[in-house]
This record gives sequence, C-alpha cells and structure tokens, in this order.
Amino acid sequence: MKTLIIIDAQNDFMPGGALAVPDGDLIVPLINKVVHEFDLVVATQDWHPQDHLSFASNHEGKKSFEKTMLNGIDQTLWPDHCVQGSKGAEFHESLDFRSVEAIFRKGMDRTVDSYSGFFDNGRRKSTGLAGYLREKQVTELFLCGLAGDFCVAYTARDALKEGFSVTLIEDAIRSLGGDSFQRIKEELLISGARTVHHSEVLS
Repeated sequence: MKTLIIIDAQNDFMPGGALAVPDGDLIVPLINKVVHEFDLVVATQDWHPQDHLSFASNHEGKKSFEKTMLNGIDQTLWPDHCVQGSKGAEFHESLDFRSVEAIFRKGMDRTVDSYSGFFDNGRRKSTGLAGYLREKQVTELFLCGLAGDFCVAYTARDALKEGFSVTLIEDAIRSLGGDSFQRIKEELLISGARTVHHSEVLS
C-alpha cells in the first residue's frame, strides 16, 4: 500500500510563523497535486504544551537557537511554536486535508523534544505510527513536509529503521538550514531511501 506522510505542514513553520522555514508554503500546492495518488495519507503535527522545555522562553537567560542538554540529549532551544490549540499549531489553510485518514501528534511531553513522527528524540515513547501502518499492511512510505533537516529527516531515519521503504518527495520538502538537507539526503540515500520529484508521483 503506497502511503504519504505529510510532516508538520503547520502555520508556525510557514513564512510569518514563529519558526518559519524559508519558502515553507511552496510545498502546499505540490502536496495538493499528489495527495490523491496514494492509497493512504496520514499527517504528523507538532503539539507542544506552553511549558515545553525545548522552548528558549522556558530557560532563564537562554536565547532561541542556543544549544543545551535536555534529559541527556543535545537540544536546540526553539522559539515558542505549535503550542497546543494555537493558530500556529494549525495546518496550513490551503492544504487539501480531505484524504488524510489520521493525524499523529508529537512533542506533548514537556521534558523531551520530538522531531520524528515515530518516536520522541530519546526513543522512549512511540507515537503509534509504526503500529498503525503495519496494521494497514503498509510497506512503502512517501515523505513530504517541514522541516527537511529536522522532522522530515528524523521521520525518514526511523521509518527505515522500522523496515519501511522510504521515498522523499524532494521538491515538497523545505529545510530550516537551506542546503543542510543535501548532506542529510545523501546519508538517507546510503541507508536505502530514494528521492523523486512530485511530478514523478503523478500517474
């Protein structure tokens, strides 16, 4: 079963958002073009409590994008983003959501960040995504969304570890660090992932 995972296509990651990914909104029309080509479509959603410890605002004297340790894990401190129930946590209003069968929320535990759609960064808790996909007899995953160098990359790595086939829809991914995704992509390709342009998905 060919499955699309839309990763964190939320307002706070779009231009003008609290943690804006450059040109993040450009992925939305591309996702809308391909979404109906899949047997199953699911989405991930950052869903942080206001007191999440990955937010710089919850560390006195710290600034956004500084590095620290959080429960023994290297942590980038972020601007407050995708706070539960906020406008910034909502999906982009132009995203065609009619085909999305399930949403997997992450980042709800205030003590650990959660980039991957499968596990938190400490791999202590599962979101249930892998089990859901196996129950649906999914073997082949296509990934798109934001941000390529964080949540997309972590989701892809975990998907490969969980034994799924992984294809990155490269032009429907944008990254915080610009060309930083190129190095990550090369690593993922070595691990067995592949890349396509959105036009190659269209039947």
